[in-house]
Amino acid sequence: MYKLKGNIVHSGAALALASVILSACSGNGITPDQSATPLDNHVTISSGSLVGNAADASGIVSFKGIPYAAAPVGSLRWKEPQPVQKWSGARDATTFGAKCWAAAAFGGPISTDGVSEDCLFLNVWSGAKTRGAKLPVMVWLHGGGFQFGTASDSSLDGTSLAKKGVVLVTINYRLGVFGHLSRPDLDAESNGHKSGMYGIEDQIAALKWVKDNIASFGGDPANVTVFGESAGSHAIGLLMASPLATGLFQKAIGESGAFWESEHGEMKPYADAQAMGTALGSQMNATTLDQLRAVPALQLETATNWTVATDPGLTNFSPIVDGYVLPENPYVRFMNGRQNDVPLLAGWNSDEGLAFFDRALPHSTIQAYNDAASAEFGATNQAAFDQAYPASSVDQATQSAQALIGDQVIKYQTWGWVTQQQRTGHSPVFVYHFEQTSAYNPVATHTTEVPYVFGNLPAKGTVNASAQDLTVSDTLQSYWTNFARSGNPNGAGLPQWPQYAGAGSQTMRIGNVIEPGAEEGTARFQFLDKFRVNGLISVSQPPL
Repeated sequence: MYKLKGNIVHSGAALALASVILSACSGNGITPDQSATPLDNHVTISSGSLVGNAADASGIVSFKGIPYAAAPVGSLRWKEPQPVQKWSGARDATTFGAKCWAAAAFGGPISTDGVSEDCLFLNVWSGAKTRGAKLPVMVWLHGGGFQFGTASDSSLDGTSLAKKGVVLVTINYRLGVFGHLSRPDLDAESNGHKSGMYGIEDQIAALKWVKDNIASFGGDPANVTVFGESAGSHAIGLLMASPLATGLFQKAIGESGAFWESEHGEMKPYADAQAMGTALGSQMNATTLDQLRAVPALQLETATNWTVATDPGLTNFSPIVDGYVLPENPYVRFMNGRQNDVPLLAGWNSDEGLAFFDRALPHSTIQAYNDAASAEFGATNQAAFDQAYPASSVDQATQSAQALIGDQVIKYQTWGWVTQQQRTGHSPVFVYHFEQTSAYNPVATHTTEVPYVFGNLPAKGTVNASAQDLTVSDTLQSYWTNFARSGNPNGAGLPQWPQYAGAGSQTMRIGNVIEPGAEEGTARFQFLDKFRVNGLISVSQPPL
């Protein structure tokens, strides 16, 4: 019987077993004579021993609340993630660690339940039979506009995906002002680096942890796939554009997002981020970094709570082109073939715009819609706009307004991601269009594919997932894990998914019918693409 005290398990047997395992493990994996040892819930990693959850009925062991970096508190607030301190004894890894401070998702009070700045934890699910199994590894980056979200959300339980033969990892990373504050004085103390990308640097630190430790859980550190949705997908586009992430993952899956752009253009300029960070000190009556680091976390979160959901142009503290993590705009990196060139699987949902409809062009009358379009895209481009987003009736104007905002926030940049990777990269690209609808999932809007990917489809009130919903979920999981295994989603018993051949080519349509089909939205995306000049979105409304 183990006796828990804090987060350390005290047991002579556990410590003895940990000692044996420690002697058998190297920093980067398992020594050959231990590779056939069965995997159980006792694991030793570079920072110490863990006791996780014993295998469930399906053979999946899980480890939760594993620190991958030092607590970013005190003098480490707004610093690059630092190495985690080693511990003695066996650490309890049966429950999730603290969540990072986060904005109120869609209004309301900021949650303080289970929240801490000491939040750089990750979680692992594995069905490996032996420690040397070398299963493909999938690392999930959660969404939430870089302002909210957590790896411990119940919808992200990794059991179902792990049953498909992968090791599944989910991570927390710093959000909002804690992850993206940029100031000249922070630059000055960063050894020549730049400030403001701590949340992305957390993700890079977690991937380094995976490279160093995942073999202990039966994973293959040389076969890592990053995948994520919304802000998590945006982050993957940024990681593919960042030289700091080179070699830390071998494949990428992006669900609804790419370059952290919006209807307002690219990410916030670095100078604007610096000015905003400096203004925060004045707002908080903190003239020095020491004073700002002493401001209570809740007070900081309250003062910087977002007002516009997932909008890079208006959200205060979110990713920027800092010149260090991101040397230049990510689209430009891809356009010039300077990205981390790995196999890419990415796509979008049918009705992305529904989630952002409060930001759509005015559409109560055809005249209001046309006037707004002319102001945004230029009067000389009105005819081309009408072709892409027609408005022969108020109903059609409403539909077009919804399509436009969905394109600007999600679809167009995801399309830009896959088309540029297909054009300048040398690795295969696969594109999907998620369109599953049912009584359980009435509209295929933003985020609705995530439960299908994770295989977590609990009842919604009195409505249960149908057999067809479960089929879609199983198919998605098979495609995703096949891709993680080999860089190709195809496999026995699955509809054949064609490799993407560029704009307008075949994609995989995943819904009530699962089959290849024509790319959705190509003409609209090509219209928006005309407003890029040297890879950057023009704000001067050039003629098409």
